[in-house]
Amino acid sequence: MADLTIRFYSPTLRRDVSFLMVIPNDIRMDYPREDLKRKDRPMKTLFLLHGYTGAAFNWVPGNLAEQYNFAVVIPSGENGFWLDGPATGRQFATFVGVELVEYVRKTFHLAMTADDTYLMGFSMGGFGALHTAFAYPDTFGKTAALSSALIHNEVAKMTPGQGNDVANYDYYYMCFGDPAKLAQSENNPEYLVKKLLAEGKKLPEIYMACGTEDFLLQRNREFHTFLEENKVPHTYLESSGIHDMKFWQEYAEKFIPMMF
Repeated sequence: MADLTIRFYSPTLRRDVSFLMVIPNDIRMDYPREDLKRKDRPMKTLFLLHGYTGAAFNWVPGNLAEQYNFAVVIPSGENGFWLDGPATGRQFATFVGVELVEYVRKTFHLAMTADDTYLMGFSMGGFGALHTAFAYPDTFGKTAALSSALIHNEVAKMTPGQGNDVANYDYYYMCFGDPAKLAQSENNPEYLVKKLLAEGKKLPEIYMACGTEDFLLQRNREFHTFLEENKVPHTYLESSGIHDMKFWQEYAEKFIPMMF
């Protein structure tokens, strides 16, 4: 399995950036591999988005990539919530949804269609996986969001000087733009869903999970209810778990076989 670190200049972010990539192109066959489900499967691509304070190397589901024959692309999104912020060089949604996909297509001839291109993220990256898939539904065919930081409605109510236990008002303004305008902004995943429905466009296939002891549980339940009320097909699961890698690994192992 090829394990790559790739650096290139990003016109979107206006600086040199790097991302990790795993390509399961050379599976060892010198011992029995009964776990492989890859026979006759063309290689697909999973873009994996990390959480707040995280980085690209936090988690690489390499064994699952070998089993189901998909490449993994793992960018670093800093603490930008994977959104296009108002400041120059903070356009993380465009970076993932346009620039990085085009780079992977041009360089590796992977992720050529939405049927071959999926998103997964955890915590802040779960928010990013949903938002980016809704922002670019012609690019991403499926999205999986684990313990997602679906805090857009909370941020929309913030006023200068406010914040929460994670960050202050200025941080959220940097990521989401003016909170007073967020409800009708393309940085709001609910706004994007309603827009796609109004335009009669197909939404990506959606998978969501959250632990019942997770501090973000209510936010995930609210978004699940929103999707139900708008008759958007999706898979939503809950089970015992907190906001940690153990839970995310558990649900990656559940969702990836469904997705691939």
